Amino acid sequence: MLIAQISDTHVKTPGRLAYRRVDTAGALAACVASLLERRPAPDLVLVTGDVADFGQAAEYEQARALLAPLPMPVHVLPGNHDRADAMRAAWPDQDWALDSGPLHSVRDQGPVRIVCLDSTVAGQSGGRLDAEALDWLDATLARAPDQPTIVALHHPPFLTGIAHMDAMGLEGREGFAAVVAKYPAIIRILAGHIHRPVQALVGGRLAMTAPSPAHQVALDLTPDGPSRFILEPPGYLLHHVLPDRTIVTHQVVIGDWGDAHPFFAEGALID
Repeated sequence: MLIAQISDTHVKTPGRLAYRRVDTAGALAACVASLLERRPAPDLVLVTGDVADFGQAAEYEQARALLAPLPMPVHVLPGNHDRADAMRAAWPDQDWALDSGPLHSVRDQGPVRIVCLDSTVAGQSGGRLDAEALDWLDATLARAPDQPTIVALHHPPFLTGIAHMDAMGLEGREGFAAVVAKYPAIIRILAGHIHRPVQALVGGRLAMTAPSPAHQVALDLTPDGPSRFILEPPGYLLHHVLPDRTIVTHQVVIGDWGDAHPFFAEGALID
């Protein structure tokens, strides 16, 4: 089974550029084209937040139109740029776990269960997992403790060393780590927010963030590094759930990089 993770699309209303520079709609269209070309095709596309740039209804309308060519299910969760009410209205067909409040959700996809946590705080860039959210996570995981599970949220549950992003990181990381440490069946923790791939162990489980199909956060590990983005190659993650229910993750770079070339010819390594 294949799960494609895209994140931080920051779709704006038609004709507008993010930060007056980034064509996020065009970037998402290119990402969708890449997903449509994949063989085998992903079974699910998981969008780990910041779907829209300002959480406007017109932005979600644009995002849904851009994602519409995908034949496989698309499952979304909110980021700090999203607005819960507008997002809930834009995806009424998604089975939100609660009728109101946080946009938590649970999806069974083949042999894997995907538990999505809403880590956002209205009006703030940073995230938070309070006791209520952690209790919901614990109870949800406890209902099927042996089923291979992916836990997804927008804010990474670890520090990255990118100072301006860590300053708007996740409160409640310690409580989250304590919950996931109880469940060995968690095969991956997926997040966004950082606009680049970063990995860390959280509660003994591998956690990772995805690159953006648009702009990336500049890699600056100085303690006072400024808030900047860079137009590095865009991408997404492809999570391959193997027959033994372990998971392997590949980073996919979006773009035309030419044809694949052989290593061997006539039975020998090409010299």
